[in-house]
Amino acid sequence: MTPCSSSSSRLIHILLFTPPAISPLVNPHSVKSEGPKLVPFFKATCVYFVLWLPTSSPSWFSALIKCLPIFCLWVFLLAHGFTFLCAHSSARKILAGLIFSALGDAFLIWQEQGYFVHGLLMFAITHILYSSAFGMKPINVRAGLVITAVSFLCYILLYPYLSGPFTYLVAVYIALIGFMGWRAIAGLQLANDLWTWTKLSACLGAVLFMVSDLTIAVNKFCFPVPHSRAIIMATYYAAQMLIALSAVECQDVEVARKRT
Repeated sequence: MTPCSSSSSRLIHILLFTPPAISPLVNPHSVKSEGPKLVPFFKATCVYFVLWLPTSSPSWFSALIKCLPIFCLWVFLLAHGFTFLCAHSSARKILAGLIFSALGDAFLIWQEQGYFVHGLLMFAITHILYSSAFGMKPINVRAGLVITAVSFLCYILLYPYLSGPFTYLVAVYIALIGFMGWRAIAGLQLANDLWTWTKLSACLGAVLFMVSDLTIAVNKFCFPVPHSRAIIMATYYAAQMLIALSAVECQDVEVARKRT
């Protein structure tokens, strides 16, 4: 066999039989492995949309049905084990954020009875917890400037319709959710090829959360949004699910490192 044909044979062998290298920070089976744990969440979400209880007559039962998908996300995180939660502060913060979200959902059931501000406060705490979970590195100034501009435009849109304490309460809330969105988007480093599916999940979740809350604000303060409730709840549940999924990144990294 000539040297040329020998080299070609080795090259073909490498291309056909050498497994592709996998980044030590990526677990290719992680998405599939998390799916079964989310089945209760999907069922609870379906129950909410199938029952579609009227908002005009709030009750503890309607509050339970609305909060049930979020309760399932508590279970989703707890299913990863207390050891995992104790070892990773970001996962604990996201779990705490889900707890405050459920409280916010319950308060908003009775928003027409004067509990809208209470719900606003619960979700403000949620965004602070999520921001802390996403962390401050990398900074990503460009993403921060974009989110700042979008947040400012949203407030300019809402400002003529706001009065009393909502003039500053909405401003503070927009700043908090905008900050949360910035920290989630900043973690998605597509240009440097350092992204993971959980970073993408956090980013998409934050964007959907902002869409959901902007729809609430426009519908409440500005003008009726067609199919507002369906838009708000669909984007909200999807956002919470994606943010909950982002909490399992630490576990994926540990599993991948053990395999290498």
